[in-house]
Parts: sequence; C-alpha cells; structure tokens
Amino acid sequence: MKFVDEATIEVAAGDGGNGCASFRHEKYKEFGGPDGGDGGRGGHVFAVADASLNTLVDFRYTRRFEAERGEHGKGSDMFGVKGNDIVLKMPVGTIIADAETDEVLFELLQPGEQIVIAKGGDGGFGNMHYKSSTNRAPRQKTPGWSGEKRSLKLELKVLADVGLLGMPNAGKSTLIAAISNARPKIADYPFTTLYPNLGVVRVAPEKSFVVADVPGLIEGASDGAGLGHQFLRHLQRTRLLLHMLDVAPFDEGVDPVAQAKAIVAELKKFDAKLAEKPRWLVLNKLDMIPSDRREALVKDVVKRLKYKGPVFEISALTRGGCERLVQAVYEYLAREFQSHQTPVDVDPRFVDDPRGI
Repeated sequence: MKFVDEATIEVAAGDGGNGCASFRHEKYKEFGGPDGGDGGRGGHVFAVADASLNTLVDFRYTRRFEAERGEHGKGSDMFGVKGNDIVLKMPVGTIIADAETDEVLFELLQPGEQIVIAKGGDGGFGNMHYKSSTNRAPRQKTPGWSGEKRSLKLELKVLADVGLLGMPNAGKSTLIAAISNARPKIADYPFTTLYPNLGVVRVAPEKSFVVADVPGLIEGASDGAGLGHQFLRHLQRTRLLLHMLDVAPFDEGVDPVAQAKAIVAELKKFDAKLAEKPRWLVLNKLDMIPSDRREALVKDVVKRLKYKGPVFEISALTRGGCERLVQAVYEYLAREFQSHQTPVDVDPRFVDDPRGI
C-alpha cells in the first residue's frame, strides 16, 4: 500500500429539506387546520480516528464526499426523514485544516475519537409550526438550511514516543527491526526507507513504547533535498529523539561528526521546537571497529560534537547494546510521564553505564 500523509478533500453536508404548507382535508371536518410538516435535517459528515489505518491513501483519488440531503416535509403531519450521515475513517494523528487559510480545525489524537467536520443543514418549518390561537390558517413555510461545505487539508503526523534520526544508511531500519515488531526494508544502499515505519517495542508484558523510523536526512533537507524533509513532521510529536550516527561509514573520508552537525542544523531550520526536543546520541556499527580503538573513537566523536547528554554504543546488526538502550528509553519515558504511565524497574547497570558492546 502506498504511504500517503497529505491529502486535500472537499466535503459537503446535506441540505435540510423544505417545510410544507398543507391543510387537512377530511370529510365532515370543515376546519381541518394546517398539517404541513417540517423538512428533515441534512446528513452530517463525520471523521473518526481508526487505529487500524496508518496512511491517508483512501483520500488520494476519492476527494469529494457528500452527505444526503433531508427529505421535504409533507402533508398529514408528516415530517421529512433526515439525510444519512457519512463517516470518513482516518488514521490516528490526522490534522484537519482549512485548505484556504491553513487554520487547524480538528486533530484526531485518540483511537475511536469522532468529530463533525461538516454539519448538515436544519430542515425548514412547515405551516403547522406557525399554528396559534390567532393564526389558525398559516400559509408560511421556510426552505431548508444549506449544509456546510468545506475544502479541507488532511495531514498525518504519526504518533510515536521515540523518533529515529540520522543520515541514510545510519542503521535506523536495522535498529527498529532488532528491537520491535516492525519489518522495514533493509539494504546496503542509501534511501532504502521511503516512508515512515512504526514499531512497538515491548520491554515487558503490558509495558511498551512506539518507535518511528523516518527516511534518512541529508544536508539541505529543510530546503527540499533528499526524502527525509517530506517526513520531518512525523518527529514533531515524539517525546525523545535518538540521533543515530554511523561511526564506520562505508566511504572513506566521510566524517560522522560533520554529518551529525549537518542533521542538527537541518532540524533547526525546519522547526526550532523540534531541535529542542530531548535528543540522545546513538553510535552504531561499533562491531566494525576493532575493540582496541572503540573507546578512543567514542571519546573523539563526543568531544568534537561537544555533546553532554547520554551516549549509547550499539551494533544494530548484532543487537549488541540494544537492550541497554531500550531499557534506558523506557525508564526515561516512564519518569517523564509517570502521571499516566506505570514506572518500570530498570537494572541499575543500564543507568550507571548506558554504553555497551
């Protein structure tokens, strides 16, 4: 299935039915009185968050959605039937904005959440609505009200606790495959990942967090270079960024430190708030570095980056150091959001010495 995270649609709620002007006609009832019913309400257009969806592909080709109009009122005290509503299923994390003004109207953040994105018009009044002691033969009636019509822009931002950040071929897909249930495409060439992947990392029964892997960034991404710029928005809702660095690049002369600085610069250009998110440094492919050179290499990278936060040494391919990383991430998430998450017992070794191969 093609991944689509942006779409523009037209929605039109149903118009209300017209009211009816009618009088009762029955034998032996000379003064039957008014009996024209009201028109029915037009159908609403609903949006509902469906946890089973992860793309807006359903709105790529079908772009106009119209609800049914209400029936007109009739004589003999018959009111019009309301128009049928329509329900549009969207992924959790969808932002619904006005296509003309870009004003955000709604956000679907909880599975099963349902909102009205276009309200159906009310039905018009029939003449029986105007009956009174002083107006016994009213002939007034009103037309139905028009339903709302909107041009909407849909934008999907995946909901994940942790986002993987890094250059192409940094090993992000290999890591998410090693620690979660996700099975992204993995190959030894850049830009293997073409769309975001989500993986659920289970630390213990009923204790888990969600990781998002987005296409790799390159210098100039904030200006449209490469693929990652299209998906940077998916990192905006994460709580923690893991900045993966390939310390054993295939091409000689490639400086991992320069790459890391370029990524940070692109984040700042794209969104200052995104650049300020908690970000941990994850040094990958340590298995390709001789054991007697690892410590010196790690110290050199950290020193040149002037990095003060947590540093993790891993090999996503062999899964070395991944368990320590997973435990530390879960402990951080539990501590930061303990008001609505259950704290986890973490081995003190992972806190005292978060590195490890």
